[in-house]
Amino acid sequence: QVQLVESGGGLVQTGGSLRLSCTASGRTFNSPMAWFRQAPGKEREFVATVDWNGDNAMYADSVNDRFTISKGNAKKTVYLQMNSLKADDTAVYYCAEWAESRRPWVVYGLDPNAYAHWGQGTQVTVSS
Repeated sequence: QVQLVESGGGLVQTGGSLRLSCTASGRTFNSPMAWFRQAPGKEREFVATVDWNGDNAMYADSVNDRFTISKGNAKKTVYLQMNSLKADDTAVYYCAEWAESRRPWVVYGLDPNAYAHWGQGTQVTVSS
């Protein structure tokens, strides 16, 4: 069973930066990958996704121009660089791996149901 492991979360002040990482026991991420987040009392929401080769990405409007998703050169790690953090970014952040399907990524990439494997999450807390 695939196990994704997130790291890099923590406590940061408003305006600060964090970089989250996601790995899976040395596996290569040849599939689209995504980050989602869930704040207390709220539903899990889409943050960002990157395609097979890491050449294309999509972002939630709330994080566009502040966050960057990328794959490491060996595609064994997926990153989420988060800059200009706000209190509203406080949440548990989850890494997810695309389910092998014929669904077009550009349409379903924002849908959590399109992802087959999930990590346990890493807490990000932004203090004002």
